[in-house]
Amino acid sequence: MTDSATADISRTKAWVMAARPQTLPAAAAPVIVGTAVALYGDVFRPLPALMAFVGAALIQVGTNFANDYYDAIQGADTDDRQGFTRVTQSGLIEPEEVKQAMALTFALAIVSGTYLVWVGGVPILVIGLLSVASGVAYTGGPYPLGYNGLGDLFVFVFFGVVAVVGTYYVQAAAAAASYGPLATGLAPMADTTLTIAFLASLPIAAISTNILVVNNVRDKEEDSQTGKTTLAVRFGYGFARTEFVAMLALAYVIPLVLVVAYDVPATVLAPLLSLPLAASVTQTVLSRTEGEALNPALERVGQLLALYAVLFGIGFALTGVL
Repeated sequence: MTDSATADISRTKAWVMAARPQTLPAAAAPVIVGTAVALYGDVFRPLPALMAFVGAALIQVGTNFANDYYDAIQGADTDDRQGFTRVTQSGLIEPEEVKQAMALTFALAIVSGTYLVWVGGVPILVIGLLSVASGVAYTGGPYPLGYNGLGDLFVFVFFGVVAVVGTYYVQAAAAAASYGPLATGLAPMADTTLTIAFLASLPIAAISTNILVVNNVRDKEEDSQTGKTTLAVRFGYGFARTEFVAMLALAYVIPLVLVVAYDVPATVLAPLLSLPLAASVTQTVLSRTEGEALNPALERVGQLLALYAVLFGIGFALTGVL
């Protein structure tokens, strides 16, 4: 970014750029699906659902701040970057300020999570602390996950499986609260709907991971020069593209599994309506590597995640009224 371009960006806009609100669908999608499964299981509770979203959104923004800060100070972001502007690397905000914002955001996530811990007990405490620690460790710490080929696994687990199942779990725990503290902690674990929540988390995990896959395909050449060993760097474009298609295949098979193997009503097949968007973005990912094409593709995968989650949520919600 040129000095003149930097000068044209206000401080408020720079902070918005650092927070990257366009990534919030990745925080909202698992909460939508987890809450829809809670509706399906007749354990929906609005306050735990709302606080699950607040916590997920704060962890997402905190992770964005962490990525901005650590990628800059470790040299992974350069002037040749094809992706969206990073405020630390471009000099829009001082590194120490971004680091402080990261710490404050994660602290707010922990504070907001105290209610969920009160409702869900030790499992939620462990999940929350691991989520925050992993958000920092994604690009920071002595063994950054994103620099050592573990970023995809991190996103799959924490922004997919953990987020969806955790959202369902705290609502099921709240519903069981009338049976006493022990039941509050253990009843959701014994609920067969928990298995459905886990299966429903897999498409969200897969499409969330594909956001990272597109990012890594776009940045492969720069990452290989700066020592960021993503799976795309380690195994090449072919592997990353195969991973992208495999993740989408998983996303669209799971609704069928739920209907055939778990007798969930066919309304949960609603996400299949998003297949045209998935096919369109796949065509781009399979044929292009430059930021000019993959930056819009990255946004479209985010749109796909949001659309899939809404359709899946509607599908689960309709099972109770049809």
